[in-house]
Amino acid sequence: MPYVYILKCSDDSLYTGWTQNLDQRIEKHNAGIGAKYTRGRLPVILVHSESFDTKEEAMKREIAIKKLSREAKLMLIKQE
Repeated sequence: MPYVYILKCSDDSLYTGWTQNLDQRIEKHNAGIGAKYTRGRLPVILVHSESFDTKEEAMKREIAIKKLSREAKLMLIKQE
């Protein structure tokens, strides 16, 4: 199942991505083999996720979230 997710990094920044396997992807991020952005900001914590029927839907949502301001992302996280 495709997911879009937001991670909180150790420097308090937020990272948004999408994956087919959420648990495995977070493990990879925390092992330092995830995205280049998160490698220097470990550990990361999952703070938001959404599931979708198709990867295309997840990818579109990822783009939409990345366009949000930090404040809007924090509101989205708070709704969880």
